[in-house]
Amino acid sequence: MSIIELGEIREEPASAPPVRRPRAAGRPLRSAAVLVLSLVVLAGAAPQPQRTVSVVPASRTATAYLAGDGVFVVDPPTPGGARYLTAYVQPEPTGAGVRRRWQAPLARTGDSLDVRIERGLVLVLGVSAPNRRFQTTAFDTATGRQRWQHPGAAQPTTGGGLLVTNGRADGSGAMSGVEPDTGLVLWSVPLPPDASPTYHLTPEGQVDRFVLLQPTGEVQVYDADAGHLLRSVDTLPGDRSAYQRVHIVDDLLLLVPPGSTRLVSYGLAELEPRWTAEVTLVSHVLDCGGLLCAIPQTGGLQVLDPATGVVRWSEPGQDNLADVRYGRLLMAKPGQGYEVRDAATGQVRAELGAWSLLPVVRPDDPLVGVRRADGGRMVVAELDLVAGRSRIVDVLSGIVGSCTASLPVLLCQRLDGTTALWRLTR
Repeated sequence: MSIIELGEIREEPASAPPVRRPRAAGRPLRSAAVLVLSLVVLAGAAPQPQRTVSVVPASRTATAYLAGDGVFVVDPPTPGGARYLTAYVQPEPTGAGVRRRWQAPLARTGDSLDVRIERGLVLVLGVSAPNRRFQTTAFDTATGRQRWQHPGAAQPTTGGGLLVTNGRADGSGAMSGVEPDTGLVLWSVPLPPDASPTYHLTPEGQVDRFVLLQPTGEVQVYDADAGHLLRSVDTLPGDRSAYQRVHIVDDLLLLVPPGSTRLVSYGLAELEPRWTAEVTLVSHVLDCGGLLCAIPQTGGLQVLDPATGVVRWSEPGQDNLADVRYGRLLMAKPGQGYEVRDAATGQVRAELGAWSLLPVVRPDDPLVGVRRADGGRMVVAELDLVAGRSRIVDVLSGIVGSCTASLPVLLCQRLDGTTALWRLTR
């Protein structure tokens, strides 16, 4: 079913007060008359904003996902009955309703965590019951026929395959290379007990290398396509074990040694030592527009030069880094909303106000924030970190939450329990 909704009057103010222009000098009455006439003409000529709303056939307890050009609905566990994965085609901008592409049976028990499209397959990541382990099931994108199922979570590699990570606390887990079409396991590398592998991703989001940290302190770098060991280095001289953590940012392998009082850098290609920085209680490290953002366990932020490890600037307190784009940082300030900072200097570029960020489908999808307005309506805005502004896209009614965005498409659950797809056409 599909309906067209007319746009509503936007009474929601912008996040920051508009800058007042200088008052024009001379002939105020004539200027006012021209302004009124211009507004009347523009109001009559401008098209009214509209949006297309399409109901997705799903039960109130089902979970819907956006992926590719489709919407995928996963039924809840049903111990006594059938359960399905249903694929729908997103409607065209003309307003046609969603169309069912296919339906495939699922296991009656277990929870779904994600649905993605990779290598021409629909991959459903779930937690199997009763052992509560990750499990990936692959379906044919066009027909819904189940191709294969493997324990673990799958990621695409640069060579056209899939890397499946199956970690288990008892030490029986493995990293495996899987052929997408057949599910054939091409190679496997054992995982150390309680180990969390680290991945090096290309700009396209594909894995080309992964790193395992052995309990003895040996760091091992593997080729993600062939499973070959490329390099290794002993980070704990002597035969002993200690808790350490590894992070990868661009061409650097960053090690948080025992005690979490330092950050030790190695070149990822050759594992040669680069520098050591006194950064305490590091929780994780990520790329920040060509710099390194070290997030302390106590909150705040420290921004380091990746070439030397020198701290460029730091921000103490409970501010949280929410996103990084084009050399700009989106910082969440508790009780104050979001602000945009320059990654190189820490200078505040803009105040965006209070928003709730929506999950987006692709890493390059625009950032989308929502907040409640009068009458239970929901304001939808695109957060532009480069321009330093929030652009209101639409104001919607009857939405309870559980939204996913890939502008101009929005998938949400409504107050009546139904799921709908909005195509915003403003």
